[in-house]
Amino acid sequence: MATKRKPNAAFMAPLTPSAHLAAVTGSKALPRTEVAKKLWAYIKKHKLQDSKNRRNINADDTLKAIFGGKKTVSMFEMTKLVSKHLKK
Repeated sequence: MATKRKPNAAFMAPLTPSAHLAAVTGSKALPRTEVAKKLWAYIKKHKLQDSKNRRNINADDTLKAIFGGKKTVSMFEMTKLVSKHLKK
């Protein structure tokens, strides 16, 4: 019988977003998974995914503040940049 995988507690711990990130996700503490969901919902709603290279996100002014002023970031780079805006 297969055992159900337990989610990593550190991964699920609620983290407080910075003021810049709160503009997208809201100001209450959320686990990383929820932050990622809200970020993707924002990206899709504002059609910020690059049409030629789907792995890239074209930042609007709100996201540019989170992405350290960069106009375009890859999905992988986005994760790293967003984690700087989360604190325990």
